[in-house]
Amino acid sequence: MRVKPVPVLLAVRELNCGGIERDVAKIALTLDRARFVPHVATYSARGLRYEELKDAGIPILELPVRSLASWSAVKAAVEAARYIRRHRIRVVHAWDPTAVFLVPLAKLLRVPAVLASQLGHRGLADPRTRKELRVVDRMVDAVVVNCEAMRRHMVEDEGVPSERIRLCYNGVDLSQFSPGPRPDFDFLQGASLAIGTLAVLRPEKALEVLIEAFAKLRSLQSGLRLIIVGDGPELGRLQAHSRRLGLEGDCLFLPPTRDVPSLLRALDIFVLCSRSEAFSNALLEAMACGCCAVGTEVGGTPELIGRNERGLLCRPDDPDDLAAKLAVLIRDEALRRRLGAEAARYARENLSIEAAARRIAEIYTELLGSNVSTMR
Repeated sequence: MRVKPVPVLLAVRELNCGGIERDVAKIALTLDRARFVPHVATYSARGLRYEELKDAGIPILELPVRSLASWSAVKAAVEAARYIRRHRIRVVHAWDPTAVFLVPLAKLLRVPAVLASQLGHRGLADPRTRKELRVVDRMVDAVVVNCEAMRRHMVEDEGVPSERIRLCYNGVDLSQFSPGPRPDFDFLQGASLAIGTLAVLRPEKALEVLIEAFAKLRSLQSGLRLIIVGDGPELGRLQAHSRRLGLEGDCLFLPPTRDVPSLLRALDIFVLCSRSEAFSNALLEAMACGCCAVGTEVGGTPELIGRNERGLLCRPDDPDDLAAKLAVLIRDEALRRRLGAEAARYARENLSIEAAARRIAEIYTELLGSNVSTMR
C-alpha cells in the first residue's frame, strides 16, 4: 500500500535573509516530497525567503504575534490550531523562539512529533527567552542542534538529556555554492588580494577585531582590500572605527546581496571572527565556493574548518592573532589555494543540503515511529 506523505509544519519568526531563515527555506525546498509535505509558519510573511517559498508553492501560514501576552497571540493560536487540524500536520518543528508559542500548542493538540531546533548559543538570548526555552526543552520530543559544540552546550549548560538531542549539520546548496571563475567587480578594481566577510552586523560577530587586524597588516602588500558585506545595528560603529584607523578606500562596506556565490568567489580569504557561533552558514558557503577560511576557535567552527586542514583557526577577540594568521595566508598563495580546494571538497562530500534534508527526514521518521500514514 502506498504511504501518503507526512504533512510537517516548520516554524520561524521571519523569512528574510538571516541564517536560520535560510536553513528553514532550504530544508522546506529540499525535503523528499514522496515522504513529506512541508508547510511553513512565520510571524512575518515577507522577505527574501518568503518569496523563495512562495514561488515554490510551499504553503505559508502567517501568525502575526506581536507579544505572547496579547490578543494577537490568542488569535494566532486559534488560527494555528485550525491549520494544524485542517492539514493534519503530524510534525511541528520550531527552528527558533517560535517554539515558545507553537510547542505547547502542538503538544495540546497531540501532534505526534514535536521538535525544537537550537542553532545558536543560548547566552545570546535575553534572560526571559532563555527561561521560556528551558521550559520548552522539557516538552519537546527532541532538540535538534547543528554541531557537536551545540550538543555539549545544551547538555552541560541547559540540562537537556543527551538522548533527546539530535544532530543535523547545516547543508549548502552546491548548485549555487561551488568554485567558479572570479567575477570582475568594480569595487575590486586595483585590488591585489581581497579579504572579506558576510554577516548580520551584530556585536557577537566582533567585526571590529577584523578591522583592527586588517589595519595591522595593510602595509604588508599593496592593494589589499577588506570587504564587509551586510547590515545591522553595528554598521555605523564599524564604519566609524574604520575611519579612525585610516582605512578609507581600503575597507569597503557593502549592503546585503542576493548574489552571494559571486561575491564569495571574488574573495581570496574569508574571515569569521565571531565571539559566539554555532555552525556558520556564511562560513560553510564560503568554503563550498573554494575560499580560504580563517575562523575563531568557538562553537562549531573547528568542526567546519578542522585543525589547519581546511582553514586556519585564531583566538577570539585577538586582532594580533588574527592578523598573524592572515599574514601567513597573504604571503603563501599555494597554501591559500590548497586550503580553499580542501574546504570545497569537504563541503561537497559531507555538507550538501541534500544530506541535511535526508538527516532531518531520518529524525522525523524516527520520532513518528514505524507507522507514518495515520493520525493519532
